[in-house]
Amino acid sequence: MSTTDLQRIAAFRLSFARRQAAVVTEVSGGVVVLDQEYAASYEHNQLVVEGASAPSELPALAETALGHLRHRQITILDDNAGIVCAPALTAAGYAHATELVMKYSGSAAVPDSPAHSVALADLRPALVRQLWIWMPQAEDAVVRQLANRRTARLRGAEQVRFLAVRDENGTVGSWADVYLDAAQGIAQIEDVVTADTHVRRGYAQTILATALQQASDCGLVFLLADPDDWPRNWYIRRGFNPIGRFHIFTRTEAES
Repeated sequence: MSTTDLQRIAAFRLSFARRQAAVVTEVSGGVVVLDQEYAASYEHNQLVVEGASAPSELPALAETALGHLRHRQITILDDNAGIVCAPALTAAGYAHATELVMKYSGSAAVPDSPAHSVALADLRPALVRQLWIWMPQAEDAVVRQLANRRTARLRGAEQVRFLAVRDENGTVGSWADVYLDAAQGIAQIEDVVTADTHVRRGYAQTILATALQQASDCGLVFLLADPDDWPRNWYIRRGFNPIGRFHIFTRTEAES
């Protein structure tokens, strides 16, 4: 049986989780990834499974693996398995969300004024400013971790690039990550963001066009989107089409 694009994307995401983790523990059907340096990051401290043969066991497995954290997150990289596991996990107090997997099927054009690759040190001030807008009540340590966790992402794929567009004063106004695996012919575009202070200037279009140009040698280019948020339709107009879903289950522990 040939491997579908969705299966290739799921394998890429599982590999990315493993490669960027500080600690990896193999479990039945998946992997637990941990990084104490970024304990506030759900992405870096979670249980990732391709399929679950015993859905009722997942809450206990997550408790064992993530019980030292304020949060529990279980990512299921299979739509059918996510649907099957949902009743047991929601009964255990987990919130259920989905990520829309969107594959690019357009033809990448060279942007007139492309975005540029930047180091995390150059991107970090813009990340911190935007995080404070999104999370005004957050602890300083949480904001620092969520800004700095891109350091771990550098390990996630064969090539990891941070793209940015600057305004006339040199301030970063929009950014995105690009994860490339040329050997496997697959690339992901992640975290396309325009700062609240720089909207309606066309920066996101520039970022996306540059990312697509840089990933043009890969036969499979994808991104993940919220199925209920407006960027989904923005991506569709630019050549991305939904091909499947991943399932995310989260629970936050009350502070004692």
